[in-house]
Amino acid sequence: MQTKKILNAGEDAVDEMLDGILLAHGDVLRASDGSHRAIISRDGPRDGKVGLVIGGGSGHEPTFVGFVGKGLADAAAIGNVFASPPPDPALACVQEVNGGAGVLFMYGNYAGDVMNFDMAAEMAAMEDIEVRTVLTTDDVASAPPDRKDTRRGVAGNFFIFKAAGAAADEMMTLDEVERVARHANARTYTMGVALSPCSLPQTRRWNFGLGPDEMEIGMGIHGEPGIERGPLKPADAIVDEMMDRIFDEMQAARGDRVAVLVNGLGATPLMELYIMNRRVQARLQEAGIESHATWVGNYCTSLEMAGASVTAMHLDDELTRLIDRPCHCAMFRVV
Repeated sequence: MQTKKILNAGEDAVDEMLDGILLAHGDVLRASDGSHRAIISRDGPRDGKVGLVIGGGSGHEPTFVGFVGKGLADAAAIGNVFASPPPDPALACVQEVNGGAGVLFMYGNYAGDVMNFDMAAEMAAMEDIEVRTVLTTDDVASAPPDRKDTRRGVAGNFFIFKAAGAAADEMMTLDEVERVARHANARTYTMGVALSPCSLPQTRRWNFGLGPDEMEIGMGIHGEPGIERGPLKPADAIVDEMMDRIFDEMQAARGDRVAVLVNGLGATPLMELYIMNRRVQARLQEAGIESHATWVGNYCTSLEMAGASVTAMHLDDELTRLIDRPCHCAMFRVV
């Protein structure tokens, strides 16, 4: 049995979505002349500024295209649903945002993305454009602490991209923007929970199975296996399990500050996300940790998957300044 979606043809979904995004947000975004899958900020790239290029598969909106704009990413390379963009749109992004100070690639740690973005970086080097890469690895559930560099990048992209984009907007050098990006990644922690699967536009069939009374802690945003499957628990118990793992990794002291994201995976009502946030904030208060800023909503989704994730960025003075710095993107703003 196929799932129901508001589509024309599944194979056209990504390009038709991008058409709709550009028609809605043409004041902020444009497509590159070199590739319709390279989405460029109208007010961001400039001479002497490090260009920040993000990207990855579609189906996670507003990640990635929604975070392109002044003060955040200068461009995004867009792939098919849950698939890496090929090298060509990534190279088109580099060419569009190169201001002579170098370009930084940032994306989640997935094999296809690494291969294709690395190819684009090599192609850019042939044009004498310096490109460096920082992979996001915030998914606590995807590997143990001694293998942090193999972890997936998930909703923590929201904070990591924001910090790096602000650093670039402050006209920091490529060395400094790369340092900030790595520092932000090292201090960002995400745990997720899935309640139901999603279905790709091309197949319209569920991409994994969960029983009607089951949940899975730690499942990835493409349906990658998590760390624990069992009966559905009350909201507070789910959040406690997620926060326990985040606290174990973060090692924050009383009086420290965090930025918080309670993120929906696509089909979770805001009511449920705010119920989760209620418990997140209670746990932070009990631990004596200040919640400096909180976002609740859909920021890194998985099509129509039901579930949520909690991300905490362990702030210091520099990261606090960068998270607070204004930005104006199609689907996200800080004022």
